[in-house]
Amino acid sequence: MKKPVFTGSAVAIITPFLADGGINYDALGKILEDQIAGGTDAVVICGTTGEASTLGDAEHMDAVAYTIKTVAGRIPVIAGTGSNDTAHAIAFSKQAEALGADAVLLVTPYYNKTSQAGLVAHYTAIANSISLPCILYNVPGRTGVNIAPATLAELAKLPNINAVKEASGNIAQVAEIAALCGEELNIYSGNDDQIVPMLALGAKGVISVLANVAPRQTHDICALWAAGKTQESLALQLQMMPLCKALFADVNPIPVKWAMNHLGYAAGPCRLPLVEPSPAVQQRLAEALEILR
Repeated sequence: MKKPVFTGSAVAIITPFLADGGINYDALGKILEDQIAGGTDAVVICGTTGEASTLGDAEHMDAVAYTIKTVAGRIPVIAGTGSNDTAHAIAFSKQAEALGADAVLLVTPYYNKTSQAGLVAHYTAIANSISLPCILYNVPGRTGVNIAPATLAELAKLPNINAVKEASGNIAQVAEIAALCGEELNIYSGNDDQIVPMLALGAKGVISVLANVAPRQTHDICALWAAGKTQESLALQLQMMPLCKALFADVNPIPVKWAMNHLGYAAGPCRLPLVEPSPAVQQRLAEALEILR
């Protein structure tokens, strides 16, 4: 059995920006402290929600270093180090390990894509370059490539391929992964609207956008399930569904960043090419956020 990097809710944290485009570290520090106080079980820095695709290499690693220093071992810090260039992903992963990250999150190669054999070669090369646990990130809606369950079963033979963040939205595929991989691969939900269904299939928790605005509730969905309070967990999942849906009414992280600003955090703007949500989406978000008051 592979020990999970975390159980429960990991926040896929936003990267707050200043008006001049730089990272707002004061705001990031406040968000991190509030996440820990709110019960979040781990933090993912520089993932999709953190706008990693528009971070330069130096500021990407600066954000990882700042997060590790601020969290100071209170909860695990998972660094997004994935790339569609295997050599780049290896370099990032080595730097994250040297900085003291607890694990790395590795998105599938995007745009150039690859075959299933290519995925095995890509992830094997990265895993063999570091000793940290590797969480693979399957999000075919963004990358155009899906990690097949049989491919995950092959990769799970590597000792530090620890988990998969499954954001395909395909519950049947998640069931097949669980059946094929068993205790050799931990599963995390990558979709906030599917936390309970995936927990029912043996997932260890969620890597969550929702947790940015609702850390306690997202933690509690997982904690209640783990405690055997499945009906309470389900009820909370269903209660959060309108907010889950509103947070994906535009391309992530456009809605969640607007929501964080609305809640009083200095989240700042998204970097281009991402722009402000439409007035209709803003109204939908504001109404959905009322459940938190």
